[in-house]
Amino acid sequence: MKDWRVQLFKLNYDEEELRAVVEIIHSGWITMGPCTIDFENVFSSYIGNDFKCLAVSSGTAALHIGVIACGVGPSDEVIVPSLTFVADLNVVRAVGAVPILADIKSLHDWSMDPEDIERKISDRTKAVMIVHYAGYACDMGPIVEICKRHRIRLIEDCAHAPGADYKGKKLGTFGDISAWSFFTNKNISVGEGGMVATSDMELYERCKFLRSHGMTVATLDRIKGRAETYDVIEPGFNYRIDEMRSALGLVQLKKLAEANKRREMLTKRYFENLETISTVILPFKDFDRGNPSYHIMPILLDKKIERQKVIQHMKQSGIQTSIHYPPIQSFTAYKNLVGSTPKAQFVCEHELTLPLYPTMTFEEVDLVCEELVKAIRNAKK
Repeated sequence: MKDWRVQLFKLNYDEEELRAVVEIIHSGWITMGPCTIDFENVFSSYIGNDFKCLAVSSGTAALHIGVIACGVGPSDEVIVPSLTFVADLNVVRAVGAVPILADIKSLHDWSMDPEDIERKISDRTKAVMIVHYAGYACDMGPIVEICKRHRIRLIEDCAHAPGADYKGKKLGTFGDISAWSFFTNKNISVGEGGMVATSDMELYERCKFLRSHGMTVATLDRIKGRAETYDVIEPGFNYRIDEMRSALGLVQLKKLAEANKRREMLTKRYFENLETISTVILPFKDFDRGNPSYHIMPILLDKKIERQKVIQHMKQSGIQTSIHYPPIQSFTAYKNLVGSTPKAQFVCEHELTLPLYPTMTFEEVDLVCEELVKAIRNAKK
């Protein structure tokens, strides 16, 4: 592994995470059990007690069973963001449905454009899947209204958004169902893991069956003698989370508010350092729809800047960067997607993600910015 001067991401772990995992190992029960139930209940209280939560093995698993529970199937259409990770499209295709791409609002606001969502609705549209990119809320008022008026499901991909809100209401509580990711680089980090949340008991029960092979009784209930056998309601999956990851999730959730506040401070430092650079756009800089979670630090390079040269300079300087995300249409599996999205396409071709994590220092932010300025100076076409 390269010895970076500044990594893209670092874990916000200490002895508390270690103790939590050791306690689970000593307990003798390491698959989904009491700690997972605690994690689900605490997460439910965190986003709103009207919501029932199910911990699962990944954010993709959460999206997959959420899409199935919402009744999406073969030949249905689901409107998805053009600027997103491929998991959103994969789960739509996995159930036989057709992903339809929607564009972002502008080069300064990379959230899904409600007007473009409405333009893409057809008589085959079954759901809209929105993503709160980088932890900044989509414009949920218009989006909710559109979905209600057209009587289509709303699925919230909240992978970037733990702790964020839209005008005071927590993200993940606007749609029929929401999916969360607790992957290593997320604001709540457990390695692999996710959560499904919904206030609809029918959706909750169906997701519960889908999570564990369609079975009506959990393994813990059988071991404890609370049930002797079980039924299988429908074909399901093994999307269970284990107790170690649930224990890590509980600790990370306790740290979330402070960690997000630190991310905010670091992001503002970036903005102060970079706002005068004419060849860089800082998306969401004047964001006013709520409190973000500041998941990543994306910037947009001018079209006259060769991004690969910038990336190479940063790498040689010991600074790790990334791209969120490559154009969906550039992947072999998705070359023929429906939906013109020129603004998102431009962002995908010119976006650069800078390091951001709660234990990062202001001095490290300054170093990243200094090297970025040098890189841009030497990367003009």
